[in-house]
Amino acid sequence: MTTQPAVPLELDDIQAPVLHPRPTRYAGAVILARIDDRRDGRELLRRLIDFVPSASDPPHPDRSAWASVALSFQGLKALGVPDDTLAGFPQEFQQGMAARAAELGDTGESAPEHWESPLGSPDVHVVIYALAPDAESLEATLAGARDALREIPGVAPIWLQDTYMLPNERTSFGFKDGISHPAIEGSGIPGTNPREEPFKAGEFILGYPNENGELPPMPQPEVLGRNGTYVVFRKLQTRVAAYRQYIRSRAETPADEELLAAKFVGRWPSGAPLVLAPERDESELGADPGRNNAFLFAADGDARGLKCPLGAHARRTNPRDSAISGIARNHRMIRRSSSYGPMLPKDVLEDDGADRGILFFCLQARLAQQFEFVKTQWINDGTFFGTPAEMDPFAGPNDGTGRFTIPQQPIRRRLTELPQFVVNRGGEYCFMPGLRALRWLAALDT
Repeated sequence: MTTQPAVPLELDDIQAPVLHPRPTRYAGAVILARIDDRRDGRELLRRLIDFVPSASDPPHPDRSAWASVALSFQGLKALGVPDDTLAGFPQEFQQGMAARAAELGDTGESAPEHWESPLGSPDVHVVIYALAPDAESLEATLAGARDALREIPGVAPIWLQDTYMLPNERTSFGFKDGISHPAIEGSGIPGTNPREEPFKAGEFILGYPNENGELPPMPQPEVLGRNGTYVVFRKLQTRVAAYRQYIRSRAETPADEELLAAKFVGRWPSGAPLVLAPERDESELGADPGRNNAFLFAADGDARGLKCPLGAHARRTNPRDSAISGIARNHRMIRRSSSYGPMLPKDVLEDDGADRGILFFCLQARLAQQFEFVKTQWINDGTFFGTPAEMDPFAGPNDGTGRFTIPQQPIRRRLTELPQFVVNRGGEYCFMPGLRALRWLAALDT
């Protein structure tokens, strides 16, 4: 880490979801739109700005609805952003997620030719994430949005996906989610791990120094790049029945079944981390936001992974102070994911054919060094964790030949023939501008 003083953040220019976790319970919708006429696209941005709260005025849980807005590279082109400005964006953003699928491990069933239309196509220009306290408020907002879009003929809505967070904050796999949020210097917003030093703002937001004391590359003019961030959006279909079947077939008892599932994830269903609760789930710990993320790996006596396996999902995606801690801070992301589709009832082992899963969103200043590195080096590969032949057992692109090692004494336990439990149904790389940048884009005259 550098010893540079914290740089105050321009909170009034940063979209609220970058720094503020969402309410515990909400109804939401992700809307994708195509811009056919650049002037109408700019009019859409002008209308949306009033619904986008800043980090200095975060959305109140009782507010009827609010939104965040991001644009793909093709969307910026469709708005008429000049070519010399477009050239300032990183290559991975310009290429888009579909073009980089092979590098990301999105092959087989997760390959772009199997993605849900129009995901991965050049038609995805604008991503709008609308949230409301309940389904009724959300529907009223969406009805108003549809009316507004009918008045803007040069913008076409092309995809809608409802999303939500249950009161218990659990995903379709049955585990509590959204627990770990980093503290960011200058934000005034505490993180969820008091054992973790705050991160330099430049790891997530353009225009500020990062952990190395450097300013990440930023598109010009400054008004466009400053206070913006890059968003990764992925629709991840979860094969819950297959996951339950696999765990049950490898477990000796119901208690062993629950333990195996926790070893895959690194946490118990309640959210209690294995490092702090290695033997059994502790619901009070899992429900306590002051304790359920207050841990490290090595410092809390688990350098060898005897409590939380070295290859567990939570440890791969956030190694904390593991042996690779010298670089872990340079690859941290802000995660903002939610659920879609109906939950499979508890203890049901047969697939009911419903589409369910996770809408994965993460925010960062450098796509290649953050999301792409974590996906390719930590999720798809185990070299950094001392298990080079293993992938993430939960989210890795396993093909039925995968394996997962659980360190234990006197003899380690190894699970084999891991199938794929998460399939990517499509996604895109987007840029979430600051509020001044949204106004700049809306006022373009090209």
